[in-house]
Amino acid sequence: MYSCCKKRWTLSRWLVGHFRLDNQQENEIDDLEMQVMRYKPEGIDELVRNTKFTKKELQIMYRGFKQECPTGLVNEDAFKEIYAQFFPQGDSSAYAHYVFNVFDADHNGTISFEEFVIGLSVLSRGSLNEKLMWAFKLYDINGDGYITKEEMLDIVKAIYDMMGKYADPPISENAPGDHVERVFQKMDKNRDGVVTIDEFMETCKNDENITKSMSVFDTIL
Repeated sequence: MYSCCKKRWTLSRWLVGHFRLDNQQENEIDDLEMQVMRYKPEGIDELVRNTKFTKKELQIMYRGFKQECPTGLVNEDAFKEIYAQFFPQGDSSAYAHYVFNVFDADHNGTISFEEFVIGLSVLSRGSLNEKLMWAFKLYDINGDGYITKEEMLDIVKAIYDMMGKYADPPISENAPGDHVERVFQKMDKNRDGVVTIDEFMETCKNDENITKSMSVFDTIL
């Protein structure tokens, strides 16, 4: 589970960097240009409050975002293309679909700049609790507040498909099911067939490997 989490957080850092500019481009940004951007100062200030990015970082990221996504929105197909580039050895489409659904907070089929940076803020700079809550949303596919064994299996299968045949160590055909059986049994404390947010948080915090995988990515851009 640690290696899968590590891949996810590494990708989040790549996404942040992907929408940043080089030093020369950054120096070209001045106050006048910021005034004509879609996100006026009060919008930027709100994102500063709601994320762990600075105002300057958000301004730079927005310009990069608009260069890559002129419409100001990222659809699921474009999001899947990003994952496909990062995981060429496997099929990342299913996992990208699940991650897209978490980023797409209003579930309108696109990711706005606000949704993009709020999600990246959690993945790249969030606290352990914030990252675990994000992960819970990922596994809670239908959003009912519980993780079923079937939902966990869907996510784990998607991760194994994404890792591909070149994963180290090699992945056996039964690996996803075996993994889910072990983890779900550990998380489902009261044996009611579902995992609550409290059960999920408690189990993850008491698992040293998971804790390390979450905290190791508290890096500065």
